[in-house]
Amino acid sequence: MASIDLYGQSGEKKGEIKVDDRMFNVENCDHALIHEALIRQDSNARKNIAHTKTKAEVRGGGRKSRPQKGTGGARQGSIRNPHMKGGGVCFGPRNNRNFYKMMPKKQRRKALFSALTLKCRDKEILALESYDFPELKTKIFAAMIERMGLQGKILLVADVKNKILELSARNLENVKVILVHNLNIKDVLTYNKVLFLKNSLSVMEEMYK
Repeated sequence: MASIDLYGQSGEKKGEIKVDDRMFNVENCDHALIHEALIRQDSNARKNIAHTKTKAEVRGGGRKSRPQKGTGGARQGSIRNPHMKGGGVCFGPRNNRNFYKMMPKKQRRKALFSALTLKCRDKEILALESYDFPELKTKIFAAMIERMGLQGKILLVADVKNKILELSARNLENVKVILVHNLNIKDVLTYNKVLFLKNSLSVMEEMYK
């Protein structure tokens, strides 16, 4: 079985903990599937803001813009045409465009497990025994991270909502706290280290059994 380093909340290393091979030791990691899952997540989170009007939606254009003959220039149609200043836009962005992408659940899971496996092999996944400090202090949380020797962006995966933990880590720009139910491939790939609370590993095994 694969194993990861286990730390106490004071920041000292306590040894190693076994993790589920189905999630952290995939035999054939599919890089193409990981990329596809990442594109899907970004596409499904996309918000259509840019919006242009077609020539049918632009106001005006009822009167002929200029005489058809006698000007020495080419004939012109409606001022709502795309080639006219203030006219409609041809092939512009529309806010009703659908970017949603489908992906089978088994493929999504394999992509997530493949990403976790690659992180685990690079020693970028760790476990935290617990976090039960009674005091809400960012300084305490930051000191724990420093004693653990963690650098870069850190993703902390909790099993249940912990207000003290969330608020203590909120002021650190390089730390994000999420619930294990919300674990996703983009966060796994974006953050340098993934720190699981020990109980969240058990919850994860139950979720994907």
